Amino acid sequence: MTMVRPAPAPLVPVSQVPARRGVPGRIRIISGVTVASLALLFAALAVGTSSAREGLRVIGRDAGPQVVATAGLYLALSDMDAQVANVLVMGDAYAEQRQDALARYDRQRAEANRTLLQAFELSGDNAAERNTVQSVLDGLGRYERLAGRALLLNEQSRHAPGPPPEEVVRTYREATDLMRMVLLPQAYNLTLESGTIVRATYDSQTVVAPLVRVAVVLAGLVALGCLLWLQVFLARRFRRVFGPALLVATVTTAAALLFGTNALAQDEEDLRTAKSAGFDSVLTLAKARAISNSMQGDQSRYLLDKERADTYEHTYLDRSLAVMYTEAGNLSAYQRAVAGHSTGYLGLLGPELVGRQGEEVAGAYRTFQASDRAFRDLVAGGRTNDAVAERLGPVMTAFDAYDRALTQLAGTHQKVFERSIRSGEGALDNLWRLLPFAIGAIGVLMVAGVWPRLREYR
Repeated sequence: MTMVRPAPAPLVPVSQVPARRGVPGRIRIISGVTVASLALLFAALAVGTSSAREGLRVIGRDAGPQVVATAGLYLALSDMDAQVANVLVMGDAYAEQRQDALARYDRQRAEANRTLLQAFELSGDNAAERNTVQSVLDGLGRYERLAGRALLLNEQSRHAPGPPPEEVVRTYREATDLMRMVLLPQAYNLTLESGTIVRATYDSQTVVAPLVRVAVVLAGLVALGCLLWLQVFLARRFRRVFGPALLVATVTTAAALLFGTNALAQDEEDLRTAKSAGFDSVLTLAKARAISNSMQGDQSRYLLDKERADTYEHTYLDRSLAVMYTEAGNLSAYQRAVAGHSTGYLGLLGPELVGRQGEEVAGAYRTFQASDRAFRDLVAGGRTNDAVAERLGPVMTAFDAYDRALTQLAGTHQKVFERSIRSGEGALDNLWRLLPFAIGAIGVLMVAGVWPRLREYR
């Protein structure tokens, strides 16, 4: 029996094997994987720079300045009320100082209106903030009418320095109650709302930035590995040394990776410095200035309103404890404790009282409290004229020196804040300018390194 064998399958020439199963196909696959890894690297860098830029924008250009602006609003409003109280206790004397106080009142009113407009613009589409700003504007108009009436009645009364007539006091009470119970809390709420945005943005950046940096490093290592893989394959397959184009592409990729990770790390550090050593301190000192300004207003209110004198003294103590805390049961005990205290302060100013400028602020604050003690002793002794002179002389001089020290310290931290924001933005700008050139250069070098090898199979 004869068996019939099937005819053997025809041999397919090597030249007819599909390209993806031959050397050209492998080159294309490795090159494609390398290009994909490079795309992943640059995508990670783009995401990282975009996220970092948004953090810098919010903290350095948007919500951050809005927080400082609204803190300045609190200061301007409290100073307006303090200047009205100062004018009322002067009576028909101290003409020059009365004019200075009225001029300062007008400046602070203009500053409050300007700050409110700035806060309204910076609020963007936030309806709650816009409504709060509008409410403060409306309330400020009512306060100005009441304060104007109190000043007019005071001028018509032509009273001696000290407490004005009852009608003046009643009108001023209505004005200062509106300021202290409505306008100042609303201004503080604006600061809190904007501060919440800053904190949320910063907290988000502290989580996202390290993750993005790790992703960039991993993507860069993968890209470098793929480039080395491609070069090793070409060198072994074609029995040649490494191609110069791919070597330059590898070096360029390594440089882009190093520059990118350094830029992201610098941005992270700059943002941390801007927040902790700049923004936080500026905001804290702005709050301390505003509260301190209300304290010196309480001194005049303590003098002009006998019925509420105890209330204003307790308010003064509460604000003093908020600014610089130490254990004390009453104002006299507090001022004795502050006079003998030199280090380890608590309260708003506690963390800020470091270095030479911090020591100057602490010393100026102790002088201000000492002058307040002398002022209250005169009031308690019934020496009203002397108390007014003390209030408008040594007390105000001491407060102005303390306020200047606070302002200078805040200016130092403001420079740190602005410098850090500029540094972070500059690093990102440099990286963003580098990326297109790096992408283009690596693309050209990839083609220059792979294309000649593929042409050998044509």
